[in-house]
Amino acid sequence: MTSMWFERSSSGDDRAEPATRTLDELVASAARGDEAAFAALYDQTSARVYGMVLRVVRDPAQAAEVTQDVYLEVWRQSARFDADKGSVLPWLLMIAHRRAVDRVRSAQSSLVRDDKYAQLNEERPYDSVSEQVQTSLDAQRVRRVLADPTPAQREAVTLAYFGGYTHTEVAELLTLPLGTVKTRIRDGLIRMRDALGVMA
Repeated sequence: MTSMWFERSSSGDDRAEPATRTLDELVASAARGDEAAFAALYDQTSARVYGMVLRVVRDPAQAAEVTQDVYLEVWRQSARFDADKGSVLPWLLMIAHRRAVDRVRSAQSSLVRDDKYAQLNEERPYDSVSEQVQTSLDAQRVRRVLADPTPAQREAVTLAYFGGYTHTEVAELLTLPLGTVKTRIRDGLIRMRDALGVMA
């Protein structure tokens, strides 16, 4: 737990040393700006406050921060404490519990926001199995389509469309008349189109 965060003043209340006064008296003196009385209040109660906060937030560092926030609030609100309505320690523990619960709720809200953001912005996982199946089906379909034309048609189509040759060059490579090559290519494409199920 963090130590007291302010300098303890040597100029305190003249009536008694802060350590010998009741908690009610210490709070009343703190309300009038007596830092020594407030330091004594802290010394006498901070272990209980810190312990209760730690049970709620379950993290020593956060418990220390919340405890410090509690005593800052007590310093600011000490003038509002009414001894007729209750004693000091339950009042302190009530403030501490409220602060601790607020810290837990804030942390949970932050986690929820982060989770929602992550879910909204996460990349969809690549479905490699589906992609492999589709690729395999496409490859089978292409093999069937290429197997459908006659060998002569397939040879002419392959040279023209996969080899990048012109019809004239295909005719020269196959030593065939240009008209024959054009017919084979046209008929091969028609058979491939039909195999793919594409309407003319």
